[in-house]
Amino acid sequence: MAFITTVLLTSGLLFFQEQSTVFVPDTYTLGPGDQIMVRVPAVDEIDNKPIPIDQRGTINLPVVGRIRASGMTTEQVEVAISERLKKYLVLPDVSVYLTEMRSQPVSVLGQVQTPGIHQLQGRKTLFEILSLAGGLRQEAGNVVNVTRRIEWGPIPLPGAQNDSTGQFSVGSVQVKSVMNASNPAENIVIKPNDVISVPKADTIYVIGAVKKPGAYVLGEHRALSALQVLALAEGADRAASTKDAKIMRVRPDSNERAEIPVDLKTILSGKTPDVLLIADDILFVPTSKAKAAGFRALEALAQAGSYAIYRVP
Repeated sequence: MAFITTVLLTSGLLFFQEQSTVFVPDTYTLGPGDQIMVRVPAVDEIDNKPIPIDQRGTINLPVVGRIRASGMTTEQVEVAISERLKKYLVLPDVSVYLTEMRSQPVSVLGQVQTPGIHQLQGRKTLFEILSLAGGLRQEAGNVVNVTRRIEWGPIPLPGAQNDSTGQFSVGSVQVKSVMNASNPAENIVIKPNDVISVPKADTIYVIGAVKKPGAYVLGEHRALSALQVLALAEGADRAASTKDAKIMRVRPDSNERAEIPVDLKTILSGKTPDVLLIADDILFVPTSKAKAAGFRALEALAQAGSYAIYRVP
């Protein structure tokens, strides 16, 4: 972070005021909406106030006139201004600083309320950008991934690595850190053209004669047992036929599901071992009078997304 010191004279007293500028790589290109500060000590008409780059990509300076800034680095703008001032000065001393970035997009993808492209508009942290995107959806997975152009340096997160091309740095943040702000160090400053992606979580579905049917987001859990899932659903209701329960599991390399009988009654009594459910499994607990057609209808209901969503603690 660079600092510019200006002197203010108020009621005969001198005050020093620091105006911070934005640290950017030499390759950063300016764009409409960005603000820069131009210092030319020999030209009093050019003050130290921030100058916005207009929608045409230009700035208008006293003495210098209108000059293009969009698509250029701050050093290139310095050179362009110096060339104009050579009409009046032998060796123009020109400094250009970026004070605010407003032209660079950040992409937010996946399980957020409003995915899309958001303008960075100044210094923003990861949590602030996720908030601008409406926050995480209930279906959000266990991590938030961040991909960054290597020109901005490596992402300051443990375990961050460069991709195979060497052009991007990739890191991740645990969703739990986002939800409860348990690790402030992971709330990194976002840079222009970062891509923030939130994958969908692994989910297990419980339908039928249970007290709390719905979709249960696994989070950090890779699998849950049938009894654990039944407990999350607050148990079977009175009409349930627990001995006739089934697990619907997607067949490998197929969209069809296999039916796996599960006798929850004997599992509950400890007579048979518990069984594990994995991501995308559907645990169906029928009533004593359930028919096959009703079972298929419930399966279709689960697949259509008409269910409550709960995160597993």
